[in-house]
Amino acid sequence: MRRTLTVGLLGCLAIVANNCGASAPPEGQAPEAPSIGPRHQPDASITIYAPEQHALYDGRFVISGQRAYMVGGLNDPAGWDHMDNSGLLAHPVRGIVEMDVNEIENTGTFEARLQIPEGDLVITLDRIHEFSPCQNGGVAAYLYEHGSNSGCGDMNWPKTFVYVAGWGYGHATLNGALLYQDHEIHFMVTQGMRDRTTLAVKYPPASQGAGAVNPATQQLDFYIRSPELNPANTPGREVFAHFFATEVTWK
Repeated sequence: MRRTLTVGLLGCLAIVANNCGASAPPEGQAPEAPSIGPRHQPDASITIYAPEQHALYDGRFVISGQRAYMVGGLNDPAGWDHMDNSGLLAHPVRGIVEMDVNEIENTGTFEARLQIPEGDLVITLDRIHEFSPCQNGGVAAYLYEHGSNSGCGDMNWPKTFVYVAGWGYGHATLNGALLYQDHEIHFMVTQGMRDRTTLAVKYPPASQGAGAVNPATQQLDFYIRSPELNPANTPGREVFAHFFATEVTWK
């Protein structure tokens, strides 16, 4: 069942000083500070309407990603870092990433078809699943995620505005043979977290603030990871195959 995210400060397009058109508090009484959450961020000077406030919002996101990169490889020895904030372990791979999801209905498809050094890799989302309430049923749109104060996600990435994201379980094949089964999948279209040239992530920054991202760029990140843990790895999973695409097309 779909749960509606609290609109909070993202409920209107206005400078904060205008208080989104709300009535002023009684004289001598300070305005009530709304709680921080995925759609309400501290010290934000401008906000936007939430998608569900638009009469024509259909919840459907049809997006593809190209100019893709893989972080590390499939057979790296234990102790690997598949987050790679330095950008030194990311290498280009050919292929395309395609999603067609509905954020209102929590339905849709996600598939990545990539040519990696080991061969033809296909990652397919089999079923959408909510792992955390902020994921809003398994597909969520227009929220903040990651960093130390977004109210959603872990701290492996900097805080970023997420245009659409999905979570669930899926499988992967390599050269037509099953590689991973019933592994967790996450994908997200975000502000640019990696430098245009070096691919480095400047995280953690000296100040969390609005997040260590470049709003002039976008990227599509996705991974498939095992339920089994391995604290020797970064992130601490036995499997964490991580990719990102820096060319994002909305359709």
